[in-house]
Amino acid sequence: MATGSRVDPYRGFNFLVEIDGITQAGFQEVSGLDASTPSVDYRQGDFGTRGASKLPGINTYSAISLKRGITDAKELWDWRQTVIDGKTERKNGSIVLLDEKGTEKIRWNFSAAWPSKWTRPAFNATSGTVAVESLELTHEEVKRA
Repeated sequence: MATGSRVDPYRGFNFLVEIDGITQAGFQEVSGLDASTPSVDYRQGDFGTRGASKLPGINTYSAISLKRGITDAKELWDWRQTVIDGKTERKNGSIVLLDEKGTEKIRWNFSAAWPSKWTRPAFNATSGTVAVESLELTHEEVKRA
């Protein structure tokens, strides 16, 4: 007996990365869309032996990690270079999850991001794998649109 329509989860392979002013594509992996709010213990003067209250602390967001096969495109490296040169450019962007037909389904917007770490690809003369670089973006907030 049918109880409703079936809703399948989206697959994690079909996504886009959008960053203000940067038009590169082809990322193989995105991770770090984490957000957490630690608890802060607080004890009022008249609490007696009840213990501490738990209050929400400051929201924190993990760095977003982008991985892709390295090419001769320099836009992301040039953005990273602004940080190295002490002239950090902050940018907004989105991670967009698509369904199998290529239709946008979920969007996570991040704000005030800057590239805090770039990892060069590893090289191995006995391997035929793609050379992969990674870029970590530190940001101030991520929201589901």
